[in-house]
Amino acid sequence: MSKKMWIIFVVVCVVLLGGLVFLSRGSQVDVSNVNDLKIIPANAQNGNIADHTFGNTDSKVVLIEYGDFQCPACQSAYPTIKELTEEYKDRMVFIFRNNPLTAIHPNARAASAAAEAAGLQEKFWEMHDTLYEQQDAWGNVATDKRLSFFEGYAKQIGVKDIEKFKADMNIQAVNDKINFDLALGRKVGVTGTPTILLDGQKIESDTWSSKDKFKAKIEDALK
Repeated sequence: MSKKMWIIFVVVCVVLLGGLVFLSRGSQVDVSNVNDLKIIPANAQNGNIADHTFGNTDSKVVLIEYGDFQCPACQSAYPTIKELTEEYKDRMVFIFRNNPLTAIHPNARAASAAAEAAGLQEKFWEMHDTLYEQQDAWGNVATDKRLSFFEGYAKQIGVKDIEKFKADMNIQAVNDKINFDLALGRKVGVTGTPTILLDGQKIESDTWSSKDKFKAKIEDALK
């Protein structure tokens, strides 16, 4: 390689590295003053997309999941969480926050974007459920194939404006919402998914994987 070509190569590498650092810094969100144990309303930091909640939003008992739609363990936890949150919906509130682990799940962030885009048309929970229930179908498809799956699911769950849904997957507000959730996850020490908190206390996998143990924890919290 000539000296001129070497200089060009070094300059390009420096520019690319600088761009990556810039993007990394840009994705950092300061949530140090955010109360992550409560329902977070729409605000400028989260793209004006509030926490997604199910159940009694006035309850003092709060169950939070930091989840990854492509994560097999999250898929495994989903049926129990769905059953228990339905059972206790009058006495407890459930919050889902995005925590896509993109290093190992290349379709996870796009799936979060699909859920958020569906949420902009009042179909977040329907897409949430469908993504977990159909994870075996879309989870490991090539990245250029995943949109057709998400579009199909959007149609199935009754999203009215499909073109808006596809466009909304890429808007800044949805990107901000996912970054905000990720920042909350870093704040509370999420290292894997699902990370499940009940009134701020982490529920270990040997508990959330057992319906009886999980239910007993909820009962204790409600007392």
